[in-house]
Amino acid sequence: MLFCRYVLNPLTSLLLLVVVLPSLQAASLDPGQIEDGYVSIFDGQSLNGWNGNQELWRVEDGILIGETTSPLQATTYLIWQQGNLDDFELQLDYRITNGNSGIQYRSQDLGEFHVTGYQADMESGPNHSGILYDQGGRGIVTKRGERTIIEAGGIKKTGEPIDTSENLQSKIRSGDWNQYRIVARGTHLQHFINGELMSETTDQESEKRKASGILAFQLHAGQPMKVEFKNILLKRLRLTGNRKKLLLLAGRASHKQGAHEFRAGCLLFQKCLQNSIGEKLVTAVHTDGWPNDPTAFDNADAILLFSDGGKGHPVVQRNRLAQIDALAKRGVGIACLHYGVEVPKEKGGAEFLHWIGGFFETNWSVNPHWTLAATEIAKNHPICNGVKPFEVNDEWYYHMRFREPNDDVTKILTAIPPDSTRERPDGLHSNNPTVRSNKGHREVLAWAYDRPDGGRGFGCTGGHFHNNWANDDFRTLILNALVWTSGVAVPNNGITSHVSDIELTEDLDPPPPPRKKRKT
Repeated sequence: MLFCRYVLNPLTSLLLLVVVLPSLQAASLDPGQIEDGYVSIFDGQSLNGWNGNQELWRVEDGILIGETTSPLQATTYLIWQQGNLDDFELQLDYRITNGNSGIQYRSQDLGEFHVTGYQADMESGPNHSGILYDQGGRGIVTKRGERTIIEAGGIKKTGEPIDTSENLQSKIRSGDWNQYRIVARGTHLQHFINGELMSETTDQESEKRKASGILAFQLHAGQPMKVEFKNILLKRLRLTGNRKKLLLLAGRASHKQGAHEFRAGCLLFQKCLQNSIGEKLVTAVHTDGWPNDPTAFDNADAILLFSDGGKGHPVVQRNRLAQIDALAKRGVGIACLHYGVEVPKEKGGAEFLHWIGGFFETNWSVNPHWTLAATEIAKNHPICNGVKPFEVNDEWYYHMRFREPNDDVTKILTAIPPDSTRERPDGLHSNNPTVRSNKGHREVLAWAYDRPDGGRGFGCTGGHFHNNWANDDFRTLILNALVWTSGVAVPNNGITSHVSDIELTEDLDPPPPPRKKRKT
């Protein structure tokens, strides 16, 4: 039959294997080979999503390479830019020629490609591959073959050994490809090479351990060396110890400085929450409207959407409504702030009614600037713990579209708008006959919703002016709401936080370029 014409003789087959095998070794994993839950975070073609000295890092044939050809004066790193690591599994293949390298995780970026924190060590020598090293901190924490508990005050206790360091070293292929796997669950850290447990650490030294931080690869100072990585796969794990995770999604800059400061607002919330309840709530800020990290939502318990809304709302782009709806059905909490509560009725309206209980609907809701008056705070709701009625001038949208019946939507913050806000000309956002006829009516400005699926929703229409986060009660109300939406108990006195003038202004977006004048 025709097939017989294409049967290769043994010599030809051997030559073909010699040519093809090296390229097969360098190839990236086919998606069908990736285990459930793992996601590739390296495209195999470029340094997109990674940041480092590009004179030292490059990509060739599906391999990420760090190499020095002359002595390196200072250790440097290639940093993953798309997100931080908290509880996770990381799996990759590595090969090292000369020298020492490592995988930094839950680490801190000090700038200029300098990193400190946990390191899963690797080397061309026989001693350190698989150990846990605290770069820039405690040094060697756990040697290869050890099970270590670091107690409060840095007291180290060693448990039953895994194996001898020499036996474990024999499992590592010197100068060849090896598979590294890191498993980090809360304070429990494990390093595996080629499927063999190399070290195991329980880090209970709260002053020095880290629950989250960056991922980076190391090029060590000293003599020329080369380290290679491929098949870099990440799996997010649900947080241990009853901790919860909140994603804060900050939209892109759109207004003059000081208004719609989505990024600065989210960073401020993150700082306040970290200082007050960081042991119970892990936070991650993603900017430009949506995460670049393909794993970002995988272990989230709640999401804040703080961005421009309407047709430009990040959540109504592409297939994101379906993506977030699947998370909501899983019980993930969703909070929306200011313009983030507005979506088109026909694309997002139904979802927002399900997720948070209400939304800004054009030709129904309005967006005037006014100062709160006759403010009332809900009684006996955790979001209102420690919050007193307050007066703040902001762009307080009102007359939201709520679920019907809306008995299961809790009115968290209400006030009576000035009649002048109901006298503007009719328009998509400005006024309509129903609003105009309700002068003197109390309006809902923030609300909470316990979803039947077990998740929680929250919406607040204020947040236009960044300086308003200086108001202790307004800030506490939002922080309480984020904690509640995440499924964490709100303290009886609310989330305590202090914001200095410097903290209020340090992360502001730069002033936008002047708008071009329209031709008359």
